[in-house]
Amino acid sequence: MPKIKMPKSSPSIDMTPMVDLAFLLVTFFMLAANFKPEELVAVEVPSSTAEQSVPKENVIAITISPKGQVLLNVNGEQRRQTILKQMGVKYKVDFTAEELEKFGKMGMFGTPMGKMKDYLAINGSKKDFPNLGIPADSTNNQFRDWMYETLLSYGGGNAKPVITIKADNKTPYENVSAGN
Repeated sequence: MPKIKMPKSSPSIDMTPMVDLAFLLVTFFMLAANFKPEELVAVEVPSSTAEQSVPKENVIAITISPKGQVLLNVNGEQRRQTILKQMGVKYKVDFTAEELEKFGKMGMFGTPMGKMKDYLAINGSKKDFPNLGIPADSTNNQFRDWMYETLLSYGGGNAKPVITIKADNKTPYENVSAGN
């Protein structure tokens, strides 16, 4: 007896739910993503084999450019505002509430205190600011004052800050050493 051959047809799969799911996932990840903050200077760090990663909270990040410019970043909007107020008192610079709020939301910064009001007045990219770098030389060591006020802002409580130093491959050792 001969076999009955079934006609071959390709199966029909409705792809609509899969496409809907893909677009929902793409939309979710676009809205939930944290963008990397703008870096004022490009720093190419040496390779590392460290097994520990830098924590997300209570971090004081110091960046040193190839030209020796020192930049600073501190976590916490309220802490940043407090530090700027104290630096303003020390250097006799009055900051408005808007300037303090803008500084609190800003990422990495690096400018002498005498130019800080001009720095905060910039609405666009801070990369092109001409006086980039916190002075850290022996005659005008504003970096020491920034670090002193930053460490004071932690107040000796349970929150111990982690200090990270990020220097470029081409940064002279003297600029990274304990002398600064």
